[in-house]
Amino acid sequence: MSSGFDLRDEPWIPVRLAGSQLRVGLRRLFQQAHEIEDLELPVPAAASALLRVLAALTARIGQHDGVPLGDQSLTEMSSREWGRHRDRVLGEQQFDPAAVDAYFDASGWQGRFDLFDDQRPFLQDPRLRVECVDAQGRPNPSGVNKLVLGRPTGVNGAVLFGHFTDTAPVPVPAAEAAWHLLAQLYYGPSGQCTPRRITADKPGNGDAGPLRKTVSFHPWAPRLFTTLVLGVPAPGDEPDADRPDLCPWEEEQLPDPLGPLAPPTWPTRLLTGRFRHAVLLVPSADRRTVTDAYVTWSTHQPPSAAADPYVIRDMPRKGDTPFARPADGRRALWRDLDALLLRTGDRQAQRPRILDSLPSRLRQELRVRAYGFDQDGQQRDNGWYEATTPPVLRWQREVHPEMAYYVDRCHQFAEQVGDRLDFAARLAWRLTTEPPKDPAAKVKLDRKKPGPWRDVAMRHFWPEAERVFWQLVTPEQCDASPERPFVSAALDALDGAIGTAARADVRVARARSRARAALFALLPSTAEQ
Repeated sequence: MSSGFDLRDEPWIPVRLAGSQLRVGLRRLFQQAHEIEDLELPVPAAASALLRVLAALTARIGQHDGVPLGDQSLTEMSSREWGRHRDRVLGEQQFDPAAVDAYFDASGWQGRFDLFDDQRPFLQDPRLRVECVDAQGRPNPSGVNKLVLGRPTGVNGAVLFGHFTDTAPVPVPAAEAAWHLLAQLYYGPSGQCTPRRITADKPGNGDAGPLRKTVSFHPWAPRLFTTLVLGVPAPGDEPDADRPDLCPWEEEQLPDPLGPLAPPTWPTRLLTGRFRHAVLLVPSADRRTVTDAYVTWSTHQPPSAAADPYVIRDMPRKGDTPFARPADGRRALWRDLDALLLRTGDRQAQRPRILDSLPSRLRQELRVRAYGFDQDGQQRDNGWYEATTPPVLRWQREVHPEMAYYVDRCHQFAEQVGDRLDFAARLAWRLTTEPPKDPAAKVKLDRKKPGPWRDVAMRHFWPEAERVFWQLVTPEQCDASPERPFVSAALDALDGAIGTAARADVRVARARSRARAALFALLPSTAEQ
């Protein structure tokens, strides 16, 4: 073990093993992946980032007959042929401990997995010590609060997730600093950052990380070994490599911040080679905590157009470039389920590539794990979330088209009811506060003045709609009509916001009746019951 914080062997990744939570290093994680039940990293953005790093490592370590999953010779294979090779790797049932050691102990990589190595700290740029300085040539770090997601930065930063200020920075344990290092590289902000001088210029702004404001979807198995192997994407439309496809820690030289970007080749540069930030951690004397950090830009070259294999890509209707579906902390995972089951082209969305061509024998047990980070495109972080479905991938369209389309039908109708409830609650408020002279006249609604009932109704509706959804989506009743249960949930939500007829005055009662009629209009029969 090194004298710093060696991520190969230091316990820094929380996992569940034999029903208990513990932390492991990279080496133990791979050697016991067939026994590990789950990842339990408490920062979803870091978990999502870590899974991409682990997928790159799996492409190197996971092998059959000495051929790794990410061997460049496999790029000539069709996705079906590559899938058969992946299935043979799955048939090994565990990673070869000798292959794990051979990779992590490769000569020439000493220190590359050390969080605090002087020459090549893991996924960091040691040049920032001399490139991020003030006018007097003194170090100009960004502060440890800039590194840790959820902490306020600046003297007047809002204290939201704990009492942290830049005037009295609190060191972060090295293991947790590794989590936030990963999260910054993948989800970091755009805009103003610590200036970095390489030439006479000293730019102090950067671009957003490659996953900023997105939600990622991962096939999830009962054991981590299967999850990791299934997490390696098949070769796709990535550019041909004009030089070896390498992870950042495998490169001989640090990247040139002013030079052209390496193409996002399959599989490792696609997963670990698209960062827009450069980070350097400043350790305590005993190397157990991080006391400061530099967070700045790594390149100003245009980002690659490579599609991340773990995101849903929504298709604009006018032929524009598809874009990653943004994370929304108010949107539950079931509302994305149809996009995970249907094929690209069935809807205005592209299914995450990682969910294509899954092994048939495993679909019955596979769930989907989602990690989302609700952010804007620049500096604001609203919140993150993690969610896991039941075993739903057995309902993918290529396996069970009836269920896939029924899931889609249920979801689409729930969205329709949600939109109508939004309208009905706003209508009720408008009719109550500004009743028209002609009760039959069409009412114009101002979206900027929704009134108090809309938000209350929607907060009632979506949790109940989720309960209804999971009650409906079973193979036994995939012919059942979903309309009435969702409309009933919306009517209850409307009453929860407005009140029942027994408690309403005349104006409210009339408004409530008209709002309910708007919801009943969604049913095949509009007779109120």
